This record gives sequence, C-alpha cells and structure tokens, in this order.
Amino acid sequence: MYPRTRPPLSPELMLRAYAAGIFPMSEGADDDDLFWVDPQRRGVFPLDGFHISRSLRRRIRRGGFEVRVNSSFAEVVHGCADREPTWINAELFGVYLALHQAGFAHSVEVYEDGDLTGGVFGITLGAAYFGESMFSRRPDASKLALAWLVARLNYGGFRLFDTQFVTEHLISLGAVEVPRADYREGLAQALTETADFHAMPSDLPVQDVLQLSTQTS
Repeated sequence: MYPRTRPPLSPELMLRAYAAGIFPMSEGADDDDLFWVDPQRRGVFPLDGFHISRSLRRRIRRGGFEVRVNSSFAEVVHGCADREPTWINAELFGVYLALHQAGFAHSVEVYEDGDLTGGVFGITLGAAYFGESMFSRRPDASKLALAWLVARLNYGGFRLFDTQFVTEHLISLGAVEVPRADYREGLAQALTETADFHAMPSDLPVQDVLQLSTQTS
C-alpha cells in the first residue's frame, strides 16, 4: 500500500493505475484520504470456471427477476457503499461516475417487483474487467447479477475478470488467488486485446446464460 499524493484522483489516473495493476481504496466513507493497493496475491474469476450451484440454477430458472445493464449505475455504487465497513468515499464515488459517463465503468442490476435488489459494478480496459463491488438486498440478488456479468464477459470476449481480493463467498463461486506476477502477465495480455461489454443481447435466453458457465454442483 502506498500513500496517495496530490493531485486528486482523476479518471485518467485511475485507468493508468489499473493498467499498471494497482487500485485505490479509502479507509471509510468519511475518510478523505486514499491509498494505492498492489496485493501480493490477486483475486480473479477464471471466466471458464464460474460456479453456478444447483440451487442458484434453480433460482435462475424460476425467474421472477429482471436483469438490466447500466440503467442505475449510480444507485448500484451507492448500494455497494451503503454499508460498514466500506472503502468507497466521495472522491472514489465521483471518479466511478465519471468513468461510467466516459464508457469505462459498467453495472449489472437485478430488479424484483420493480425494485433494485442487487447489482455489481466494475471498470473495463481492453479485454479486462476490474470488478469493484456488489451488493444484495434480497437473497441471491448479487449472485444473479454476477452470473449475468460472467455470461456478458464471456460473450463479449473478455480474458480477465479481476476481483482484487477473494472472500469465502467469491471462492464458493469459483474465484481464486494468483501470485502478483501471474496476475500482471494475464493483465498485460488482456490489455492488448479488445472486448465488447455490450455485445451480449439483453434478451439472451436464460438457458444460453446458463451455458456460459462451466461448473455445477
């Protein structure tokens, strides 16, 4: 971790940092300071190894929810920041919104009964997707968003899904830790390629979304 130096964080600096393999965090929503993080072991989702459990598969097939893309980006970031502890302060929030407006940051949202119940957001560069955070207000909502996100990344030709760190929850879904050198190698390759976050049709049949995952239990 490295102390932040001025000037304030900008979208351009954020993208350069991600391309170099580092990312900023704060100690909390009310902390104006930021620090750069370069983990020795990095969390990634192998895009051919996302794990959809049988229970989640049944939930997907049961339906009763709607998945949207970039329809409520600010609300998704707010949902991710609206908890304790959080590492998203006002400065980061503003940069995420600016990156979204510039076409580099995207969200996948889950709606149930007209309400936003879960979502995930992240940043794209080349064929890399840098997952920032996700939230859930109803059971399985964030898992649904993540399943649709992985399907979208596979459909659009992405090569790297960076989760920054891993948690037990992410590990249960297929995330793994890799050494920093391996991550940097995969990142460098992904940045030389192109991918399209918007390639997947919004009305892709559920069965096709499920087929984009490769593991079941």
